[in-house]
Amino acid sequence: HTKRFPAAHQKPTDCDSNGSSCAGDAVMIKIDVPSPVPSEPRFPKEVGKTCMALLVLGFNFILATVSLAMVHDRVPNRDTYGPLPDVVLDNIRPVEWALNVSEVLIMVMVNSCVLLITFHKHRFIVMRRVFLMMSLLYFMRSITMYVTVLPMSSTSYYCSPKSNATTPLEIVKRAFQLISGFGLSINGKHTYCGDYIYSGHTVTLVMGYLIIAEYSPKKFWIIHWLAWCASLTGVSMVLLAHGHYTVDVLIAYYVTTRLFWTYHTLANNSLLLKQNGHNYIGREWWFFIFRYFEKNVRGPVPLQYDCPFPIPWTKRALKLPNRDS
Repeated sequence: HTKRFPAAHQKPTDCDSNGSSCAGDAVMIKIDVPSPVPSEPRFPKEVGKTCMALLVLGFNFILATVSLAMVHDRVPNRDTYGPLPDVVLDNIRPVEWALNVSEVLIMVMVNSCVLLITFHKHRFIVMRRVFLMMSLLYFMRSITMYVTVLPMSSTSYYCSPKSNATTPLEIVKRAFQLISGFGLSINGKHTYCGDYIYSGHTVTLVMGYLIIAEYSPKKFWIIHWLAWCASLTGVSMVLLAHGHYTVDVLIAYYVTTRLFWTYHTLANNSLLLKQNGHNYIGREWWFFIFRYFEKNVRGPVPLQYDCPFPIPWTKRALKLPNRDS
């Protein structure tokens, strides 16, 4: 592009004998302006990274099921070792159907999150974050349940018979059964015991609420309250069924909320992507994973929604004024 500017009148050069009139020449100046370079998108999809995060999630989910398959044979005999003293469980009688209610609420929360993410304009970024956070939670849970095995908290929950000699093939069979039931007991697949520290039910319920509260408009406060109530009710049902010790639930809540809030604090502040002596959050063991997946996302993800399918009357995304609306 070329822009032209008329030069200012210069000092007169040709004047008459009386000096009463002078003539100035106007000079045209040409300045070459380079064509604007299209800037990179602030919120790139990076579908490849999202698929990679999904694979990481699948690996850690399998790792958690394998951990439970091995822990099952190490659970103390229920006839010899009763439940540990628990200030909550000791004061309520177990209600067997309460665990089914909790798992129904889990399915409701999970499907609500799937629906929300599907219609979010930046769905690949949100999916990638959920996959990574759940991967970290499954990985840590596979370690905690294996290193410390607690006695059964319930006296009535069915556990499959133990094996005298656990072979790799037996572990694979158990893991496949757990995976086929998505880790739920309502379908009769979760018959292996010992996965106490920490509560997977609580992790899913709390994570579901946090996702809905973070990635849906603040004006939908009724939905936020319903999600919070569903999460609280689901966790309460787990305790009512004696499905977990109280400490399992508390640890799960703490780990899930700290991870979610720390992850999003880093993601929403690009300056924290740099690991230096003053950024103590950068000392998290998973920081290098976070930096790889989030380095191209610049700032908080806007609350924008569109239809993922090519429908003619949905040409433009629904854009909210800001994240506080």
